[in-house]
Amino acid sequence: MRIFHLISSPRGEASISTKLSSAIVEKLIQANVGSIVTTRNLSTEPFPNLEEVHIGSFFTPEEEFTPELAAAAKKSEDAIAQLLETDIIVIGAPMYNFTIHTALKSWIDHIVRANKTFAFTENGAQGFVTGKKLYIGLSSGGIFTEGPFKLYDFAEPYLRFIFGFIGITDVTIYRVQGLNVPIIKETALQQAIDSIVI
Repeated sequence: MRIFHLISSPRGEASISTKLSSAIVEKLIQANVGSIVTTRNLSTEPFPNLEEVHIGSFFTPEEEFTPELAAAAKKSEDAIAQLLETDIIVIGAPMYNFTIHTALKSWIDHIVRANKTFAFTENGAQGFVTGKKLYIGLSSGGIFTEGPFKLYDFAEPYLRFIFGFIGITDVTIYRVQGLNVPIIKETALQQAIDSIVI
């Protein structure tokens, strides 16, 4: 199995979402001996926010590329190729201000591309990134799966939708919650790790 581990937290070794996603990867390796793991840390290898040159490269035929457009498209092209070659994707995703970190959003903006990872057809949108399994380790200071803040969780619904849009519909999300809640925070990570089933 080819496993792609994507880290999106800027907190380095202190990151709880990275610890959770790393635990998912470890269990995947145990269940699939001989797997090849590729890791990308978006805090040390970031993707640029989309600018005019990137948009221009996405909507220009490759045979018409200038050197500038080719350079602007390269990270996107490489990221899409990596995604298509992967069997299992594992993403560590901390919640910031009720949604995902900007580093992860920038990566998503480079892989969700018309006629590359999806297309609009007469039957609606069709995703091309199929046959993949996605695990997400999502961390948050509050509790968002129940209670008054459930309505304000814009991370999990967005991630499920955007990956489903490009064809990745087999999605499992493990959450470590309450990291800013007394009593709960001491055991939150271990409980999340113990809940992982591969």
